[in-house]
Amino acid sequence: MSERVSTQPNVLGEPLESCSLDPVTGWYRNGCCETGGDDTGVHTVCAIMTDDFLEFSKAAGNDLSTPMPQYGFAGLKAGDQWCLCAGRWQEAFEAGKAPRVRLRSTHALTLEFVRLDDLRKLAID
Repeated sequence: MSERVSTQPNVLGEPLESCSLDPVTGWYRNGCCETGGDDTGVHTVCAIMTDDFLEFSKAAGNDLSTPMPQYGFAGLKAGDQWCLCAGRWQEAFEAGKAPRVRLRSTHALTLEFVRLDDLRKLAID
């Protein structure tokens, strides 16, 4: 699978860029944080995992670090890029545990849950 650019917009108003192909992320598992009506969790924030965030998410009831081979999920580790739920990123931000983000790979719908200024504080691009 090659890097791809989506026709959906990012938070900067540009075409959404790929987030991660290793591991393959996104609600649609196409490497992009694209979203649609079936994505009730709004998996739109391209984030770079940290141990602090993974522990925060596990404590909040979403264990992203434990492998679940029955679902083809190897588990995430610090450094992996992953499309997070916008609401969970905001919760982590408020708790001081939010991971860094790639703005060019974060979907515009995120801005309904998170302020762009807050994303910029932890942006790597």
